[in-house]
Amino acid sequence: MDQEMRFHMEAYSADLVKSGVDPEEAERRARIEFGGIEVAQEQCRQSRGLRIFDELYQDFSFAGRMLRKNPGFTAVAILTLTIGIGASTTVYSWIRAVLLNPLPGVGSPERVVTMETLTADGNWKPTSYLDFRDLRKNCKLVESMSATKPMPLAVGDDGTIERVWSEAVSGNFFDMLRVSPEFGRFFSSEEVDYEQNAHALVVISHSFWASHYHSDPNIIGSTIRINHFPYTVVGVAPKTFRGSMAGLTLDMWVPVSMFGQLTSTGDSALVDRKWRTFRVLARLAPGVTLEQARAEVQSRADDLARENADTNQGLTATLLPMWKSHYGIQDSLLAPLTILMAASGVVLLLVCANLANLLLARSISRRSEFSIRLALGASRSRLIRQVLTESSVIAVAGSIAGLAAAYWLSGSLEWILPKSSTPGMTTAPIDAEVLLFAIGLSLVVTVLAGITPALHAASGSVNGMLKETNRVVSSIESGRLRQLFVVSEIALALVALIGAGLLVTSFRHVSEIKPGFDPEHVAMAKLDLSAANYNAQQADSFYRRLSTKLEQQPGITNVGYSDYVPLSVSAGSWEDLEIQGYVPSPNEDMKIYRSLISPGYFDLMKIPILEGRDFNLHDDVNNSPVMIVNQEFVRRFVSDQNAVGRRVQGWGKWFTIVGVVQDSKVYRLTETRTSYFYVPIHQIFRPEMGLAFFVRTSGSVDDAITTLRREARAADTSVPVFETSSMNDTITTSLFVQKISASLLSVLGLVALLLASIGLYGVMSYSVAQRTNEIGIRMALGAQRKNVFGLVLSQGARLTALGIGIGIMVALAITRLLADFLWGVQATDPATFAGVSALLIFVALLATSIPAYRAIRMDPVRALRT
Repeated sequence: MDQEMRFHMEAYSADLVKSGVDPEEAERRARIEFGGIEVAQEQCRQSRGLRIFDELYQDFSFAGRMLRKNPGFTAVAILTLTIGIGASTTVYSWIRAVLLNPLPGVGSPERVVTMETLTADGNWKPTSYLDFRDLRKNCKLVESMSATKPMPLAVGDDGTIERVWSEAVSGNFFDMLRVSPEFGRFFSSEEVDYEQNAHALVVISHSFWASHYHSDPNIIGSTIRINHFPYTVVGVAPKTFRGSMAGLTLDMWVPVSMFGQLTSTGDSALVDRKWRTFRVLARLAPGVTLEQARAEVQSRADDLARENADTNQGLTATLLPMWKSHYGIQDSLLAPLTILMAASGVVLLLVCANLANLLLARSISRRSEFSIRLALGASRSRLIRQVLTESSVIAVAGSIAGLAAAYWLSGSLEWILPKSSTPGMTTAPIDAEVLLFAIGLSLVVTVLAGITPALHAASGSVNGMLKETNRVVSSIESGRLRQLFVVSEIALALVALIGAGLLVTSFRHVSEIKPGFDPEHVAMAKLDLSAANYNAQQADSFYRRLSTKLEQQPGITNVGYSDYVPLSVSAGSWEDLEIQGYVPSPNEDMKIYRSLISPGYFDLMKIPILEGRDFNLHDDVNNSPVMIVNQEFVRRFVSDQNAVGRRVQGWGKWFTIVGVVQDSKVYRLTETRTSYFYVPIHQIFRPEMGLAFFVRTSGSVDDAITTLRREARAADTSVPVFETSSMNDTITTSLFVQKISASLLSVLGLVALLLASIGLYGVMSYSVAQRTNEIGIRMALGAQRKNVFGLVLSQGARLTALGIGIGIMVALAITRLLADFLWGVQATDPATFAGVSALLIFVALLATSIPAYRAIRMDPVRALRT
């Protein structure tokens, strides 16, 4: 009993007492009286609840019957929704897997951020291990920090070596990520962070444990040979954990203190502040915002720059959310996924407009039914609820079909990732959040597509709805609404197609850019010498031996090798330079990117040497260090003076410039001129840098790739060979962002065009059906068929012209957002706007001509009887 009723009961009891009734008797009577009222109220509430439930059941049952009676309408509506919800859910699953949930299996991942070193001009760099340790010690607003380094490992004995991607991590890595082992244990800070090469331990992934050890729990304590060294397995990671690199799947984790042993670099990477090779993750302390922690990290990094001016001058640090990190695939996919999400939103709006058109046409055909129901006492709110119920049933069916399509496309993430030897995530999971997203879309579609037909169904007076003249007026009003929807569809389709056209044109222009070297008939393969535990001397002997062997193969005209592949996905390596006679401006970034190359590399790539000479076999560790620079290096640092003979300091040595080569593209085809230099690989090379062999052939590139792979394995079976391809394929891979953006947006644009044409066709067919009497009279009075055809066609042309006009105005505003993604084409390119408009006009006329053709085939006598 609620408080108010108790108050009235007590007042009633007091009145009885005042009238002479015994207090106990008065309380008994009051309880009986108000107990009955409470029971009656509860029965009323239950009755009302049952009535509402019964009405909802009737609504859904009736909706189901109506949809079954109209299978064509139902199939088209559900198919339309399947396209819209399936496309949007698929793109969202990609965005969630790559950007919103880049660390699956991690506890409270929203609190994990990445720390990156910044130069004075805002470029990012990896972090040195000493900087990481100092910042971890002095930053109080982060709960913990961990250093990581993705790296390939050679796992197994001679003859059975497998290349496995791993992370070298500091001891608190798993604790920082709040990941618990499936079996065994993880590392601890005390045993791995400080002692060099003292803890040969490894944690393996759940998938590696299942595929290589058949999920045997006795794996804990056993030994695995990694880069020819024995390592003890101490733990198995949980099934959901894939590592800390977004979009990549890693199978092993080793202590960062073993980095020197695994890469044959000794302890340099962990004790030299110049050695910037690690990425750093941090977990924000409870209650601390990213901005607060970022300010502290920057302040402490500035302190390090002042205390270590010889290594850190001009450097600072920042914290970024994981989706903004420059490590992992999200850095490359952020732009295309954002564009795709916007495009899928346009498609979803088209779906809503199409569905609203279908529902509106249905509501007009049921006008008599609605008027009779109103006349018999049904409320307008009940009619609105009925129409919304029907649209919700369609939305649920479309959502289920759309989710099925998204699940079928769950492995399609592989389509948009560049081909790489690094194991990547190929499936975007359909998890609880993706399901909630699809449910939310279903609700949005129900409201957007159903509200206008629902309101239209319940509008007007009962008497007016029963009259023929008012039904005609209503038909005219609904026709205008349907035309408005079609105009919106045409405008949205135009925007989507123009965006696709601009990106396709941009991709074509980028593909036509000359890289500054000749990739034709060039094959390449990457080799990992550190996995074979080579030192620098052994590495030098290996690639000299392999080079000689390749030169003897038929069809091979040139052989060269380098530590960097031009236009590959990674940015390569850089060195801090001091140039004789050049005084840097304050805070100027003197960290210049470079390649270590073999003699004959420029001849193989057909990069002209403009001044001086090429490297030769005498340019080794026993002779004076030399380098070759490109034209932009000369323009920036040497001005009009002769570059050959100028001295440059790097790696703690003074190099002499012996040649100048023509500029060529290094990182991407769209880059501006970049200062770059080359150093003989025999003077600087370290095994952990990696190595790429190139061969130019006079025959088939595929045969050259086979030869390259065969001879590399014959030279040493313990050296992993990976990423064998042609240079043309490598360049294509470097364009994957532009290619995927153009390809997928084109698909969505064509879907938008299809939906708009279906909408226009539906409106024109409905219009012809509504004007049957009028057309019959016109033809009976002598109207020519061409005139009737032109009448119908002109109506479609007016709708198309209005939609194109609105679409162009919207596109002029929206496509400016694409300006940063375009190359060689303006965001307002007249040719693209004109071409897309012409395509839309052609498709619209085709969609209109079918109803127009039916109109001229109409029998006037039968039309007059309709």
